[in-house]
Amino acid sequence: EVQLVESGGGLVQAGGSLSLSCAASGASFDDYAMGWFRQAPGKEREGVSCITSRHGITYYSDSVKGRFTISNNNAKNTVILQMNSLKPEDTAIYSCAIYSGGTVYDAINYWGWGKGTLVTVSS
Repeated sequence: EVQLVESGGGLVQAGGSLSLSCAASGASFDDYAMGWFRQAPGKEREGVSCITSRHGITYYSDSVKGRFTISNNNAKNTVILQMNSLKPEDTAIYSCAIYSGGTVYDAINYWGWGKGTLVTVSS
C-alpha cells in the first residue's frame, strides 16, 4: 500500500521561506511523477507543481513560478517543495500525490493523496 506523508508546514511571515517534504512508503519515486497541490479555505484545490521521475521535468503554476522549486530525492524517496518569497495568498493546506497521466494541474489525474500540511503566511 502506498502512503504519502507531508511535513514542513508552519507559520511564516510574508517574504519568508518554507520547505515541504513528501515522503513515500510502499512506492518508489523512480517509477512515478509527483505533484503538489494546495487548498485554501473556501477555495478549490489548486495544482502547484509537478516533477517527473526519470528526467526531472518540472511544472509550475503561474501563481508560484519563480518562487517555488520542486525537486526529487530519490535516494530518500522524497519530493521537496521549496517555497520562497511567500505571500499571504499562499496560505493553504499543501498535499502531495502521485501523477497518473493527463493534465498536470488537474487533481483527478492523481492518486495516493497524503493528508497534507498546513502553511500559514502572515502579512
